[in-house]
Amino acid sequence: MTLSTALCLTACSSESEPDSRDSAAAEKPSPSPKPKKEVPRPGDQSVELDWKGTPRSYKVHAPPGYTPDKRLPLVIAMHPYPGTGDYAAAITGLTAKADKENFLVVYPDGYNEGFNALICCGSEDDIGFLRTIIDRFTDTWNADPDRIYATGISNGGDMSFKAAVELHDIFAAIAPVSGGYIGSAMEDKTYVPESPVSVITFIGELDKYYDEFDAGIKAWEKRLRCKADSPEKAEKQTTRTTAQCSDGSSVVSYRLSEMTHQWPGGSNNDMAFTDTTVNATDLMWEFFRSHPKKRT
Repeated sequence: MTLSTALCLTACSSESEPDSRDSAAAEKPSPSPKPKKEVPRPGDQSVELDWKGTPRSYKVHAPPGYTPDKRLPLVIAMHPYPGTGDYAAAITGLTAKADKENFLVVYPDGYNEGFNALICCGSEDDIGFLRTIIDRFTDTWNADPDRIYATGISNGGDMSFKAAVELHDIFAAIAPVSGGYIGSAMEDKTYVPESPVSVITFIGELDKYYDEFDAGIKAWEKRLRCKADSPEKAEKQTTRTTAQCSDGSSVVSYRLSEMTHQWPGGSNNDMAFTDTTVNATDLMWEFFRSHPKKRT
């Protein structure tokens, strides 16, 4: 059991029991306010919804000049465990990138600060939740259905791989950072996308989970019959490996020898790895832009 699994098992089972000493007034709470619904417009919004009886939320950012008649790419960015959409926005810097490159970005909030990914953290149907978000954005915001992407760090990175497999009909490419194709995914050789989903990933060789992440991306390439080129230097302490797969997808792997469980070029002081010229946000957007959805 990994540390992240242990954390999840502790945190996700700690709901308190109702107190019998609560007053009669407390037993009949006033009606809750209606969930906030987004309005397609430029800028930031916090959205709340009741999804399958569970309160869920996400943050939205649209670039300046956006109007619903403009069909823009959509990036879903997912936080680590424990975390929030605000944290994902801070570490990735994708809001500023969206303004510069003209795309929509959504930062989902995991239930109890986690996503039900490959090894943790929770039991919610987060695949269904992502599909609901994307349906809203293709229907209401006019997001381009051929340019929908996922990224995330740690638990959010694991969730990106899960989304690539279980929502292969939606995602064109993913960019997991310090996350992996691990756990149950490694045990089932048939657990791969049924249509092409390209991958760019960033892993640190000082990360305690590096061996799992490295084995996972190699298994992904083997199962999709990818042919990898020899590693090349991206910078002094970073190698880049590129592979072309039989289904038409691509895999690009950055391995940073001095990085731990972090985001290369990140925008905060917590999980940001700044001792590098590699900027995961810039590189993933360049990758996304060149990888629209391949329809087979």
